[in-house]
Order: sequence, then C-alpha cells, then structure tokens
Amino acid sequence: MCGRYVVATPFRQLAVDFEAAPDPGDAAPDGFEPSYNIAPTARVPVVWQRSEDEGERRLAVARWGLVPSWAKDPGVGVRAFNARVETAAEKPTFRSAFARRRCVLPADGYYEWKKGDGRTKQPMYIRAADGGPLVFAGLYERWRDAEGRALWSVTVLTGPALGPLAAIHDRRPLVIAPDLVEPWLDGGLREPERIRSLLAIDAVPAWRAHPVGPQVGNVRNDGPELVREITGPGTLF
Repeated sequence: MCGRYVVATPFRQLAVDFEAAPDPGDAAPDGFEPSYNIAPTARVPVVWQRSEDEGERRLAVARWGLVPSWAKDPGVGVRAFNARVETAAEKPTFRSAFARRRCVLPADGYYEWKKGDGRTKQPMYIRAADGGPLVFAGLYERWRDAEGRALWSVTVLTGPALGPLAAIHDRRPLVIAPDLVEPWLDGGLREPERIRSLLAIDAVPAWRAHPVGPQVGNVRNDGPELVREITGPGTLF
C-alpha cells in the first residue's frame, strides 16, 4: 500500500530530470508545489506519453485516485489510489489503463505505518538508501463531467513487500528502473505479462526506513520536518 508520499523536487527540475515538456492541454501543470505529505485526491506530478502527444514525453499534474472514464462520478477515485499489479490487468477499474495508459510518478520517499504493541502504529519514512529519487509505476485515466470538463487521475501500482520492507507493511509501491521508463510509457505494449516483466526487478538496490512523528497523520501538516527522524538510527536494508 502507498497512501502518503513525498515530492520535494521542484516541478521545473522534474521536467529536466525526466526530459519531459510541460503538458499544454487540459492537464496543464498549474497548482503544484513540492509537498512532504501528499495524500489521495491531491494533485501530483505525473510523466506520461499520450497518443495525442505523438510520442513526446509530458510532465503534467493529475489527481491521485484513478477515475475510470465510465464512472458516474469522480468519487470512485477516493479508494483507487493504489492498484495491485497482480490483478490490475483484470480489474474493470484499472484494466484499460494497464493496457494503454501507463505513467510514472516522481517521488522522493513514502510513508507507511508499522504496527506496534496493541493498537499503536509507528509512522515510518522510507526512501532509497542513497537518497536518490524514486519513480513509481502508475496508470492514468481521463474522465469527463456532464459539461465536458476533463479530470485526469492516476494510481500507483503496488506489489508484495520483500525482505525487511515486509516487516513494515505487506505491500509497497513499485519502482521502475530508469532504463525501463520508455517501454513502460509505450502504449503500444499491450501484453499483460510483458508489461509486468518491466516491474519484475526492484529498481532500488537498498532502502532506508526511519521513524517519524505522528504529525504526518494529519494531511494539513506539510514541510521537511515531517521526514525528520525522531529516535535512533534509521534501518538500512
């Protein structure tokens, strides 16, 4: 599961990093600022390569929580902020996007809540051990309301947590390797098994997790203090 994450890199730098042009259409990149507490329904940066863009990579902003084109209202997206890679090709909400509309979502790290004694849960900040950026594998859709206004939305693909990550949570966002971003964005690739094969290898050689304060649990809180380590050294794995 991935229900909170961090994008601390400025939008213009993301465009440089991904060699992507700002999207000029109805998914234009307005209203995004770096955030240390991104939650579902927030607007997030996304890189895609839509058919109407004639193969050019675009950087845009979309709502986190996928709304399929056939939905009666956008409320369904509240629960569709993650998609299981094992079933995304078959689930009605995700299967069309999995086959044709894949994207990547830049991130600097993400949060999970580790179960403790009783009902207590300790929020943990998880990132690449070397401090490098993460590239989440995602899917996108366009939904239109009765007036024809477009809503672009995305979801983050997740897979089973491996090794020590599983001690924090049994699911994790899937990170795609930089050299596989191009084929992942290619809407011409339609075979589910070939698509899944792009995510078969963990693109992060080592992770680091450390405990953070409970303030991250409130979506109104934001700022670099949220990822500050509160007790002891972080865990490398």
